[in-house]
Amino acid sequence: MNPKIILFDGVCNLCNGAINFVIDHDKNARFKFAALQSEEGQQFLEKHDLDKNDFDSFVLVEGDKVSQRSTAALKVAKGLGGFWSILYAFIIVPRPIRDFVYKVIAKNRYKWFGKRDACRLPTPELKERFVSYDSPSKA
Repeated sequence: MNPKIILFDGVCNLCNGAINFVIDHDKNARFKFAALQSEEGQQFLEKHDLDKNDFDSFVLVEGDKVSQRSTAALKVAKGLGGFWSILYAFIIVPRPIRDFVYKVIAKNRYKWFGKRDACRLPTPELKERFVSYDSPSKA
């Protein structure tokens, strides 16, 4: 089974908070993670013909399927199960409307939530949850 991989802006405080939330609520460890700016994140973007300089997007890679922005976020909520899967009901809102709201938040995320100097480094306990290209079979 291919892992579900979330690509996120590694220097964004909001994005890092979202990843912490997913880690805390993903009891079955369904999701793995990579910062968009990391070597692994850049390789995923290249593999899926996505802009390697677009750090405003939240990306979910499921095998050969790629979702971005609000669609990716809603699929992650669904994947967490329980109460959080109810949020997937917002998928009925037309994507241009959902993505407009997403883009407003993405454009202002550093101003509203701050920015780190460097990408997040996983703790030793969480290291296996972050994607590594040490072995091509892991991706």
